[in-house]
Amino acid sequence: MREFNSELPQQIVSPYTRSRPLPAYRGILAVDAKDFTGRPAIEHEAVSRAVPELLKTALSRAELRDLWDDRTFPASTGDGYVFGFDSTRMPFVIHPLLLTLQEVLTDFNVLSHGAVPIRLRVSLHVGPLPDTGDEFSGNGTARNDTHRLLDSRPVKAVLASHKENITHVAAILSDRCYEDAVASGYTGRHPDHFVEVAATVDGKPFSQRAWIYVPQPSGPLYEEPLDTGTAQEPAGKTVRPLVHDDTRTAHMRNSAPNGNINTGTVNGGQSVGNYHVAGDHVEGNKAGRVHGFQGDEVRGNKYQGRQ
Repeated sequence: MREFNSELPQQIVSPYTRSRPLPAYRGILAVDAKDFTGRPAIEHEAVSRAVPELLKTALSRAELRDLWDDRTFPASTGDGYVFGFDSTRMPFVIHPLLLTLQEVLTDFNVLSHGAVPIRLRVSLHVGPLPDTGDEFSGNGTARNDTHRLLDSRPVKAVLASHKENITHVAAILSDRCYEDAVASGYTGRHPDHFVEVAATVDGKPFSQRAWIYVPQPSGPLYEEPLDTGTAQEPAGKTVRPLVHDDTRTAHMRNSAPNGNINTGTVNGGQSVGNYHVAGDHVEGNKAGRVHGFQGDEVRGNKYQGRQ
């Protein structure tokens, strides 16, 4: 029988009352397996065990095994894994680790263990987090935001829209991570490999500027910066395929029956009334940049029954 500890927890420290030293800045890496809850229950334990092993293998191949050996506040999330690391190593975690993780998952899914294919979302962030060495270590706003980014709409939409036999990793970087490690020139990847997005989470009061990076893309990515309320942007959405070494590009065709197509700057508002277009009904003024991955998710033949 476990002995009951009657001691009350320590009083929670009141913020804004006196100055205290900041915890050390740490990089945070979190991953989640796509469609984990939709898998048969018999696969859950195998996937939960495989994810950290895949991370460890990728770190070893990328010659970053010390980050695994020295990781702080490691934890399994059931469908994923999270740990902290020395923030000065962030450029190497972005590249080559993410590309190497894509290669490791390709080997796992296609060449060897394809019976239980795994595709991963990855989020990267940096910030002050305490390392107390116990089960409560690593808690703080930076950790929370890392998980919010991991659950955000843009990174989920990438894996949903890109080909499952090609794109096995989709990463999202916090704006701070991008500015410190990528825009500054410390990462061995040009900024053109990254696409700015508005990271939002359904049902959560969370909205941050972030950056999508896909080591092996197989579909278009969308530029969706947060609305800063300053300069007017063209109405609509800018589609920019991610630059990749094999120089492949995604092609887009615009079509708007009974509607308008804007390919330049729109001054003022515009009235749109799509009464005969299958899907959403849109009426009223439409201006500014459209945020989020717009449109319905269609499975199967969307024209079935319309012929």
